[in-house]
Amino acid sequence: MAEPARERDVAFNRRARYEYHIEETVEGGLVLTGTEVKALRAGRASLAEAFARVERGEVWLHAMHIPPYEAGSVFNHNPLRSRKVLLHRSEINRLLGKAQQKGYTLIPLRLYFRRGVAKIELAVARGKKAYDKREAIAKREAQRQIEKAVKRGPRGSDRR
Repeated sequence: MAEPARERDVAFNRRARYEYHIEETVEGGLVLTGTEVKALRAGRASLAEAFARVERGEVWLHAMHIPPYEAGSVFNHNPLRSRKVLLHRSEINRLLGKAQQKGYTLIPLRLYFRRGVAKIELAVARGKKAYDKREAIAKREAQRQIEKAVKRGPRGSDRR
């Protein structure tokens, strides 16, 4: 039997689901230099400010921070350089069509290794309005209150 594909997460974009409505996701490979791969294997990367664009028929990831590898010497990479994302032509065309609509953007959700290859999960997303964010916070708070009441049990409310 074949062994299931193991994934090892390197970085998450934690604010993405808070800041955006996620419409669709797609997985792509990354074109990296050697010191970037070493830094990623050490678990060092940030997707906080990162975004993707379709430029000249190719998808490029901008503003993803991969800190320099400590043992990299003069061959180290620029931490904020643009990196090419490897996708099929049909995926690029679909993303381009959706991302060109008003209010939509391409954002990375997570960076991980699958079978030793660096992968990025991109999402077509639409920015949330302030009232959407407040609504999400209110739902989360209500859920916490419910969980707290359930944890306390039926006698928890009778205490004086």
